[in-house]
Amino acid sequence: MGDAQNWEPSYLALHRSGELAARGRAAMATLTACRLCPRGCKIDRTGTARGVCRMGSNPVVASWNAHHWEEPPISGTGGSGTIFFSGCTGLCRFCQNYPISQYRYGNEVSCARLGEMMLELQRRGCHNINFVTPTHFAAQILVAADHAARRGLRIPLVYNTSGYETLETLRLLEGVVDIWLPDAKYADDAVARRISGFPDYVAHNRAALKEIFRQVGDALLLDDAGIARRGMIIRHLVLPNGLAGTAEVLRWIAAELSPRVHISLMDQYFPAYKVVDDPVLGRKITPEEYDAALEAFEAAGLENGWLQEHEECA
Repeated sequence: MGDAQNWEPSYLALHRSGELAARGRAAMATLTACRLCPRGCKIDRTGTARGVCRMGSNPVVASWNAHHWEEPPISGTGGSGTIFFSGCTGLCRFCQNYPISQYRYGNEVSCARLGEMMLELQRRGCHNINFVTPTHFAAQILVAADHAARRGLRIPLVYNTSGYETLETLRLLEGVVDIWLPDAKYADDAVARRISGFPDYVAHNRAALKEIFRQVGDALLLDDAGIARRGMIIRHLVLPNGLAGTAEVLRWIAAELSPRVHISLMDQYFPAYKVVDDPVLGRKITPEEYDAALEAFEAAGLENGWLQEHEECA
């Protein structure tokens, strides 16, 4: 448990020193040859060219609101202040948010307006600001966070990511992001590329998880009300037919990071987007598949996290 009265988000010190503004300016300058994600498109996003994410130099926000269905230390009672960005560095065939990620529905805003959204969510009583699918807008987030900090933002920043990251981008965010919510999606690169379009996902994901672990360790700092202030929670979505490689993913986390890392083992897959009639991905997982995931969690020696109860559809 942490001391809620004395805690402050780490980005405030960077804001006061001017480091946060400097990082924002430097990151925005890289958009002329963007390499924010491992694809390294080197596209000039300040012009008309577009990479895989199909986004330019301004943030595009699909929705922003209080969200009450994240992990308990994230949602709490006031909700998590989620900001869903349009576009994505992935091409998941089963994406449940495909109108946002693939069709790129949303509204273009300025970095200053993004900062104002953060402040408005704070005023609504949200416990944190939760950037969902943020990687391709990491530079803009830095600028917006500095804008918001100058005007009174005082709640943690959550980086809710696919886990497909570069070390350079993660280090730009060091001391800015308080709570990391990375995915560990796959244990097999061929599967990751075939159904999510990620080149070399496993190597990039594991390097990213190690870097996040270096930054925040395995402790999840909570305030006196049980609300997360700092740390990491790794999410893993169980897929049909073992496609996610759940047992291997969990073994790797326990062995290479720590058995005390918090894991959110998710039983919420449903077929969407391009896989509704797919012979493998066109169904929810079975009780037996989720039971196998639970057994893998225990076998890996993992100690902390959230395990769901499987519910069959009628």
